[in-house]
Amino acid sequence: MERDARFLVDLLRDRHPVVHELGQHYLVDTSVLNAAIELAGDISNQHILEIGCGPGSLTHHLLHAGARVSAIEIDEGSLEHMQRHFNEEIESEQLTLFAGDALTVKWPENIDAIVANIPYQISSPLLERMQREVRAIPAVLLVQDEFADRMAMSIPPLDRGPLGLSLWLDYDIEIGRRVPPSCFSPQPRVTSRLIRLEPINRLISLNSKVDRRMFRQVISQCFSDRRRKLRNLLKRAPRRLSRISGWHRDRWQGAIHSLQDHTLMDERPDMLEPEDWLILCAQITSFET
Repeated sequence: MERDARFLVDLLRDRHPVVHELGQHYLVDTSVLNAAIELAGDISNQHILEIGCGPGSLTHHLLHAGARVSAIEIDEGSLEHMQRHFNEEIESEQLTLFAGDALTVKWPENIDAIVANIPYQISSPLLERMQREVRAIPAVLLVQDEFADRMAMSIPPLDRGPLGLSLWLDYDIEIGRRVPPSCFSPQPRVTSRLIRLEPINRLISLNSKVDRRMFRQVISQCFSDRRRKLRNLLKRAPRRLSRISGWHRDRWQGAIHSLQDHTLMDERPDMLEPEDWLILCAQITSFET
């Protein structure tokens, strides 16, 4: 029997009600699925991780493109559906299913890329896990439109913030096709966007020795109030500073005092370019008690 996105979604929804708490909005527009595959590039013979396979509409396109797919799914109804309708690919090991929460279950090894229509409520923690564990591999994700703008910092200075600056350390971000609610079943209340994350290690490319945790803590602290100047925002040590080896409140106070004449200290957070944050954090990190 010929498979297509609408057919797979209808089969799943006929047997299992949508679980709204899991953010289940299934792609039924074949052109969007094709656009996701095109954005991923040549994935033939690659090992692709799919997060939240649902009815298998994206899975089908990944397999058709010649990929070997490992799919993580938390919903028992969706897993049962996948086992029933993708039995041949499962038996040939072109498709492997993993039951569990994508934020906590162990991810398969030797992944070449991630391609996924992710539940929007786990977007931020999922990106954090990607940066922590697999930041050297590319990813194509379908996310909420406004979230994509923040990821890419596409409308500066409005979209500059901790999310985009953290991702900037590890990825070049390409914004792809906008996806309206009508492309899903059931329809979400928001517009979505395809986005590609291409790995790039800016700490290496810019010859920076800044600690990633220091970078993120400084940015988080500063963007807690965009209206204030850095010299006021940095007076207080970050709450989790002690988690960085060698750092404590006294060393922080000394580092910030040594920066009082630095021109960046009179700027507001959203006025700084990404490279400026590396300069600032390098100056803080270099301070010795």
